[in-house]
Amino acid sequence: MTAGRTATVFGAYGHTGRFVVAELAERGFVPVLSGRDADRLAAMARETGWEARPASVEDRASLDRALAGTAAVINCAGPFAATAGPLVEAALDAGIPYLDVAAEIEANADTFTRFAGRAREAGAVVVPAMAFFGGFGDLLATATMGDWAAADEAHVAYGLSGWHPTAGTRSSGAVSRERRGGRRLRHAKGRPEYREDAPPVLEWDFPEPLGRRAVIGEFTMADVVTIPSHLAVPDVCTYMTVEAARDVAAPDTPAPTAVDERGRSDQTFVVDVVVRSGGAERRAVARGRDIYAVTAPLVVEALDRVLTGRTRTTGVASAGEIFDAPDFLRALSAHIAVELRA
Repeated sequence: MTAGRTATVFGAYGHTGRFVVAELAERGFVPVLSGRDADRLAAMARETGWEARPASVEDRASLDRALAGTAAVINCAGPFAATAGPLVEAALDAGIPYLDVAAEIEANADTFTRFAGRAREAGAVVVPAMAFFGGFGDLLATATMGDWAAADEAHVAYGLSGWHPTAGTRSSGAVSRERRGGRRLRHAKGRPEYREDAPPVLEWDFPEPLGRRAVIGEFTMADVVTIPSHLAVPDVCTYMTVEAARDVAAPDTPAPTAVDERGRSDQTFVVDVVVRSGGAERRAVARGRDIYAVTAPLVVEALDRVLTGRTRTTGVASAGEIFDAPDFLRALSAHIAVELRA
């Protein structure tokens, strides 16, 4: 085993975890499979040939064994409200970077609040939300800002053709709703605001092929944690196409179905980012396929940059702060088409 190229993947047998393991192997890393279900790990180890190390967040010694001798850990196991804290603790004690793919707003906020000081003092790297929701939106917003030091508002509109949620998405969503007491969240005037009313239904002019679509306004995602963590933008709002919002909310929507040899679904997406300052506007558009599958190249590219020293800071940092956002987006060209517009 090559220690400098090994990475523990916690939740390796989950839907997103499998994409991450495959991407690591394709990029020349050595995945170490981990998670609480020993039987599923053993089956995956037989299937892939990679080492399996069962571990539980309730058993610190098992986490230490799972991380021993590896270069980093990628957490793919939700709900992240339960898994992120113990794994960040174990990674900090082991002296290795931690990355996760959490879309849970509260879990990501907890990581910043709880570990920012300790990680910074240790010169450690902790990158939460290094996924389609949170990290990708932050990279797009950061690249769109360009040379602006501040902006008035940032809008991230998600045009998903549909959304078949995984079991992890459902469990994480349930935890978030419980923590908010059923309220919804938005980020305005530089702070989070909890509201009891229904979110607005608006229309958004997406670039083709979507065009003008009905969206749920203030369909708040992890971008409201990652973007304000380092960009001087007081108002951050995210939107979701109505059809996708209905899919993810419906209890009978099935899980994603693979339609190609890589295990991707037929879901497509357009992400439209608009940043405004005074009377000026800048925009970025990204197009791709399968929000779960595309999380794998996002987090593995981030891991590669961390391990090769292509970072701009240490501590707990979002993607747009720690990486060169335009360069990072160019590196994803095989998976996502990105266009920056004045």
